[in-house]
Amino acid sequence: MKLYTFTAPTPAEALRKAQAACGEEALVISTKEIRKKSLTHDALYEVVVAHKEAATPPPAAAAKSPAPQRSTKKVDFDDEILLNISKTAEELSRIQLSKAAAVTDKGEKGEADGSDEEFKLLKRDIADLTDKIKLLQTMLWEEKKYANDIQIPPEFAEIYKIAKESGMDEKHIKAILEETLAHMPLHMRKSSQTIRRYFQVLLKKLIPVRLEREIPKGEQKIMMLVGPTGVGKTTTLAKLAARNALLEHRYKVGIITLDTYRIGAVEQLFQYAQMMKLPFEDVIDTQDFKKALHNLSYCDLILIDTVGTSQHDTQKLKKIAAFLEHTNQPIDVNLVLSASAKYQDLMDAYEKFSFLNIDTLMITKFDETSGFGNIFSLIYETQKPLSYFSTGQEVPDDLRTASAEFLIECLFEGFPQKVDA
Repeated sequence: MKLYTFTAPTPAEALRKAQAACGEEALVISTKEIRKKSLTHDALYEVVVAHKEAATPPPAAAAKSPAPQRSTKKVDFDDEILLNISKTAEELSRIQLSKAAAVTDKGEKGEADGSDEEFKLLKRDIADLTDKIKLLQTMLWEEKKYANDIQIPPEFAEIYKIAKESGMDEKHIKAILEETLAHMPLHMRKSSQTIRRYFQVLLKKLIPVRLEREIPKGEQKIMMLVGPTGVGKTTTLAKLAARNALLEHRYKVGIITLDTYRIGAVEQLFQYAQMMKLPFEDVIDTQDFKKALHNLSYCDLILIDTVGTSQHDTQKLKKIAAFLEHTNQPIDVNLVLSASAKYQDLMDAYEKFSFLNIDTLMITKFDETSGFGNIFSLIYETQKPLSYFSTGQEVPDDLRTASAEFLIECLFEGFPQKVDA
């Protein structure tokens, strides 16, 4: 095997030159930046490949060009590079097995031990090389190396790709990457898995969660759910009622609905209340609201459902505010939002509902999306704590207490879908 070196202003161009010169059998050994970009010079990257020895050297390796030229041939390097590494690893395993069998037949124990150690080192080198190539592959993702004005080092390219594809806002990705680059020790940057774990730990620390405490005996808690139309407030309220009245606690729970605009919504919530044998009050105006709170004064927990409204319907939003203003009792206001909404829409909803003095955020429809960076960006921007996640339609099963660990797991791995038995 011979080693050939190719240089170009970008790793993608250097790889194209290597591929064009050495063909599909070439094995990428290393890639590195040998000159940083400046005002007067382009960046310069070096790619070293191994190629079977031939009578004449590959034409591009022998030829010297004064300036790198961009190849017009599009090559899919991802599969080819890893295929070459895979073939090499398979060949090493085959040779090891053959030698081990031969040594066993001859009874040459000492030689086998030396051979095993040699091949262990070779396999370790292959594993390290595979990890480096994985980082290189990701760096070539859409051939982008910059997130606006921040340069993405090759070892962080995979993290940038995951965050970008999850729906996380660009400015938040930039801020977190800058924080990581400033504080992550250099020795931790050698492994993609180490970088991934470091990034996950950092994100978890940036997510505020409100731990739900038990209601002290003799005290009462009132929770109001507000939010846009169609996010699942009524179903989430039913899950909360079951959780607190029948499952984790045995609280006396009462239900109030302010959503008298939709007869179907009132009927749905009334049916839930009947099945759980919970008191139910429907309210039209502020006087009715005061009366309903008085009627349920014996309850440990009162759950209030509100009309689903567009964040741009100021009249309905003002009516919800009026109910809050016409009571002296403290009410915990929870903004319910859908995980499947775009980040910009989530922020718009939050800003329009925020005058209600939001206490926590409840996120629904985890099972209806594959990207959760939008939720992280919402939390990062608003610094409002999470309280509950609704993960499906089943009442009361598909509700879980919010946790930073679960949100980050969904962001990196996707929501764990149920498997039918």
